[in-house]
Amino acid sequence: MSRRSGILEFAVLGLLREAPMHGYELRKRLNTSLGVFRAFSYGTLYPCLKTLVANGWLIEEPGSAPEDTLAASLAGRRTKIVYRLTPEGKEHFEELLSHTGPDSWEDEHFAARFAFFGQTEREVRMRVLEGRRSRLEERLEKMRASLARTRERLDDYTLELQRHGMESVEREVRWLNELIESERAGRDRRSGPGAAAPHDNDSGETGGLPRHGGSTRPDPSDDTTT
Repeated sequence: MSRRSGILEFAVLGLLREAPMHGYELRKRLNTSLGVFRAFSYGTLYPCLKTLVANGWLIEEPGSAPEDTLAASLAGRRTKIVYRLTPEGKEHFEELLSHTGPDSWEDEHFAARFAFFGQTEREVRMRVLEGRRSRLEERLEKMRASLARTRERLDDYTLELQRHGMESVEREVRWLNELIESERAGRDRRSGPGAAAPHDNDSGETGGLPRHGGSTRPDPSDDTTT
């Protein structure tokens, strides 16, 4: 399985964990909610859905009543198929959700993981955020070293492009620092004397994301490589 198809399967399972959907709804949600999937087609989505059905993680259900199905057939229209997550599919998604290895820190995979942080346990969120920050700090160090070596050979426009790339990475590192501190503060607020034991429900309680009046946080789906 390619990394791209693996991310798509993860995202489809996550969306269907929220509610059953037909293909058009899924594609719309993937396009609008997860920036990493802004440009992909039904030709990519439906093979993924068939694979998930074959693995027993999804089931297909008719999307309309029998009489409507007959009318649609007579009119030459295909009946919409609704995809529903099976108990095995939910279990598989939760296993994927708990994964915190290096793949979860990369650009595209991190964007998909972050979109489902509301369903992710706090400890896992922290490991993914800290891993992503570490990966970007390594990338930033390499970018600075490269710029120092090549600065004299670059024209003004190329130099500005390099600086823009570095600023994008620096901005995301600052954003990650804020998220990590908010996660820690949310946990600390629950761990004082007399406080209830921390509990993460199915919706993945966040404990308080940073709020910026009028400011814009970097989109984690932005490509920070330059």
